[in-house]
Amino acid sequence: MRLWQTGGMIAEPRNMQLTHRLVDSLYTEAMLLADEARFYFDRHGRADRESLDPILRVGFSCESLKVTTRLMHVIAWLLTQRAVEAGEISRIQSLKPARRLGDAPESDASLLPKLPPAALALIDASRELYGRVQRLDRGTLAPEPQPSPARSLLSRLERSL
Repeated sequence: MRLWQTGGMIAEPRNMQLTHRLVDSLYTEAMLLADEARFYFDRHGRADRESLDPILRVGFSCESLKVTTRLMHVIAWLLTQRAVEAGEISRIQSLKPARRLGDAPESDASLLPKLPPAALALIDASRELYGRVQRLDRGTLAPEPQPSPARSLLSRLERSL
């Protein structure tokens, strides 16, 4: 079983700080899935595509582009999170619309049951990964938690002693 087929990591978006480990794990998953998708759609998928009716071939090609688009949006977003971790850009800069997770095209639900199982597995995996990262992206919009007044007072007392 491939890493991208295991379901990956799930995280709560609210009040969550993205950790280096989570970003690295998602990045690895996205890159593995991108490599699998490229290999399938460029090589093995050709035979699958040729076995389809002409109109389904077009749909197959469109879905392969949608998989690529989803994965590139995910990878770009994860690289932005790495840049924040490295101090190359600020958290505020990462919240600009140009650095947010891009919109991904929806798959054609009526087409999916007609596609080969291998293509469908890649489409589903890209949709699932994109959905998880989208929840994380939305979670970064939550304001930073404010320090507790009680903890602030405790810190001042500790410093004075």
